[in-house]
Amino acid sequence: MKRKLIAAIGIAGMMVSIAACGGDSGDDGKKAGADGYAGETLTVWVMDGSSPDQWQKDVAAAFEKKTKAKVKFEIQTWNGIQQKLTTALSEENPPDVFEIGNTQTPAYAKTGGLADLADLKSSIGTDWSESLNESAVFDGKQYAAPWFVVNRVVVYNKKVWADAGIKELPKTRDEFYADLKTIGDKTDAEPIYLPGQNWYHFVGLAIGEGAELVKKDGDKYVSNLADPKVAAAMETYKKFQALSKAPKDKDEATPQQGEVFAKGKTGAFIGMGWEAGIAIETNPAIEKDLGYFTIPGATAEKPEGVFLGGSNLAVAAGSKKQELAKEFLKVTLSDEFEGALAKANGVIPNKDSLQSNLKGNAAAEAAAPAAGGGGTTPLIPEWAAVENAPNPIKTYMTAVLNGKSTAEAAKQVEEEFNKRLSQQQ
Repeated sequence: MKRKLIAAIGIAGMMVSIAACGGDSGDDGKKAGADGYAGETLTVWVMDGSSPDQWQKDVAAAFEKKTKAKVKFEIQTWNGIQQKLTTALSEENPPDVFEIGNTQTPAYAKTGGLADLADLKSSIGTDWSESLNESAVFDGKQYAAPWFVVNRVVVYNKKVWADAGIKELPKTRDEFYADLKTIGDKTDAEPIYLPGQNWYHFVGLAIGEGAELVKKDGDKYVSNLADPKVAAAMETYKKFQALSKAPKDKDEATPQQGEVFAKGKTGAFIGMGWEAGIAIETNPAIEKDLGYFTIPGATAEKPEGVFLGGSNLAVAAGSKKQELAKEFLKVTLSDEFEGALAKANGVIPNKDSLQSNLKGNAAAEAAAPAAGGGGTTPLIPEWAAVENAPNPIKTYMTAVLNGKSTAEAAKQVEEEFNKRLSQQQ
């Protein structure tokens, strides 16, 4: 999915060059000779901002040492990538390996564009995080490898919280709400900036409730917004949104909530770590007051549900170099390079054991605890059309915040929701 991958505060930029072991298998399953894959060049598409230049150089060097083949990274932009990739996968020489949004993966798997990576999963992916790997699986088959995710945290103003007399950060949802109420009662700050259509946070709340946004009706998917678990998530959102002066019919980018927070009169907002960077750019003086914490859940033992936005790595079904592509993934997804990417970009790596690489990055450290219990929008090809403007989930949220019951709001958007789910992919 489209997102910025700029680490917000204090990210270490140092990369570690790792020398990998020699490879022993060749294309089409043949044993590689003494020269390995000498003379071969692997084409890899990565999205702008996903991987630092030095990381790419180090990976390329380790890959060449292991296989004697070269890798050619080609940088792509998110704007228009779906059509470009769809076209490329239908041609004779597609990119061998490519980055793909985690929620986009099912659509490409369904159309036959992705190679089966079951053998890769069994060889290097036995300890991949289940929550990250879920999006790489379609119809029970491993069609991609999880690369990284990012998720939302609470960005808060330390001065505002101190002025309210709050000495400890909240550990549960009720404590979080109580602290925000205290800010409203004891200061002139807005407790939380939470616009009515921050729908990815709502999706996170639904994930926390164990809710599904769609359900199967015969051989098709239909809206499940009327489900009591979805309603419970929306009621939680409504409770917190009542503490905010933000518009009920706008999302977090209209205006940018980081710009609102930069004024110093807001206790907190729920967003990505890079959004704090917007606040600092708007008002550099705010940096000293910035803090982060994991979104508290119903109990102290389990953080709030979060939406995991991120990327997988896939191999083109039409690639003539599939075995070499898998060797590249073994290098790229090794602990050394997966950990180095997490450290450089502040993203959540595909193994829980590698989260130590986030130490020193306050926003990433706050995000990591929730990743294991996070999830995504429904991992079905039919979902893509739902997010097109005007997004019916945003319409549903605003309707509830403006006074309709969750049942009435769900009914209001049901026809449009189902129409989009029925569109041909």
